[in-house]
Amino acid sequence: MPEVPPPGAAVPAEDALALHEVLARYGHLIDERIFDRFDEVFTADVVYDASDFGDPVLHGVDAVAEQMRTTDAHPLAHHATNILLDPRPDGSITVLSKGLGIGPKGRVGSVVYVDRAVRTDAGWRLASRTALLRRPEQGEALATGHRGNRST
Repeated sequence: MPEVPPPGAAVPAEDALALHEVLARYGHLIDERIFDRFDEVFTADVVYDASDFGDPVLHGVDAVAEQMRTTDAHPLAHHATNILLDPRPDGSITVLSKGLGIGPKGRVGSVVYVDRAVRTDAGWRLASRTALLRRPEQGEALATGHRGNRST
């Protein structure tokens, strides 16, 4: 799992609100299957890495939209939580967040997103997104401080 950034330089309130809205907009667009508006969330050349879920790494907003259109594996609802913003020297902002997804049969899953947001002429957009699946073994390892294989 990614490191939690320490408290650091503050992100201006206007930018923080805009970034929170980008994450919220992603959830609404994907839940309503409005993939043709992903340019409201991602840059044209976004790198979307959901390989932790068995998906290919995608390059470009059109490739992300097409991949989303061709699968029915999406949860019914996406919820972004625990959003942390970490400004970088190059002007981008690393956005660390957690997501909850509710599947069609009520199954709940958890993901950690690591995003790199950049300011564009259209506002803040995600230039990269990595989705990391939370697995029970990780939670157990974190709770015990042990990061290796668990013996039974």
